[in-house]
Amino acid sequence: MQYREYANTGKIVSALGYGAMRLPFDDPEESVALLRLGMDLGVNYVDSAYGYGGEGRSEKYVGQAIKDRRDQVYIATKNPLHDETVAGWWQRLETQLERLQTDHIDFYKVIHGLTWDVYTRVYEPKLHKKALKARDQGIIGHLVFSCHDSPENMTKLINTGVFEGILLQYNLLDRANEEVIAHAHESGTGVEIMGPVGGGRLGMASERVESMVPGVSSTPELALRFVLANPNVTIAFSGMNTRAQVEENCAVASREAPLSNKEMQAIQSALEENKRLAELYCTGCNYCIPCPQGVAIPDIFVAMNHHRVWGLTAHAKQLYRRLGPDNKEGKMNASACVECGECEEKCPQDIPIIERLKESHAALGE
Repeated sequence: MQYREYANTGKIVSALGYGAMRLPFDDPEESVALLRLGMDLGVNYVDSAYGYGGEGRSEKYVGQAIKDRRDQVYIATKNPLHDETVAGWWQRLETQLERLQTDHIDFYKVIHGLTWDVYTRVYEPKLHKKALKARDQGIIGHLVFSCHDSPENMTKLINTGVFEGILLQYNLLDRANEEVIAHAHESGTGVEIMGPVGGGRLGMASERVESMVPGVSSTPELALRFVLANPNVTIAFSGMNTRAQVEENCAVASREAPLSNKEMQAIQSALEENKRLAELYCTGCNYCIPCPQGVAIPDIFVAMNHHRVWGLTAHAKQLYRRLGPDNKEGKMNASACVECGECEEKCPQDIPIIERLKESHAALGE
């Protein structure tokens, strides 16, 4: 296992972290066994959250897995904003300590999914002093935050100087946070990555993705190697729920160099080409909507690009199946198109949308 220093904390963490969000929660023994297998293979950082698994099962299983090896692993978890009171926040922290069977949490995500609005309105004026008190008491080791806000707001949160680490999304398919990651690293902030395999999208085999680097045995392998090759990344979490996943990912994170310069150049070239091809199909400007029939044109073309550009056909079909009469947001698939042409009149790229919708339905429809 490769290890990296976590910013300026003095802590050395494994390049691969165990994300305890996708454990086989209906099988407590297997969940604990998987966590322990990861530790046996060198993982020394486990990340959970108050709500993972329902009824606190994730935190409880982590607690069972670490109770006789607490000094071998760093624990992180997240406090959700169920209410905006100090008392509620502190009660949830105490509950988490009990579930985890520990007297301290090493890296505490003080708000699960912190935004700039929540920081300025709730955290800074109400909760920060309490978090510092918990840190002074040794209950919390380091103040960290998880975030899905805009890159601009993530940068503002980093610049407050309040936090020692950030957990954010980054992978081959989602690279909007690359500048934030670089800024965090330069600012002395630890960088934790969620979704290195794209929330499961890159967990499905794609010959097109695998062909970016000769010798790659699987799509998830390349996805994880890509994230770990970013010199600004401290740790990448994987939500592993099988022994095979644990063993494969630990093996990948044990490579001395995730990717060579030549391999990274090949990937960058392929990514630029894929971006060009995707934009030929749709630039995502959304000028074509709303459609009078409710056809979710941008969503359909996103799914089509996963199929056509990335070779992630199984995932593309999953996305497409979510559209139709049963969609809670009223988003219809391409079969609802009546060829009125209104969308084509609004498209600044002059894309033949009607024909592309037919192509998409033929490729992705059942």
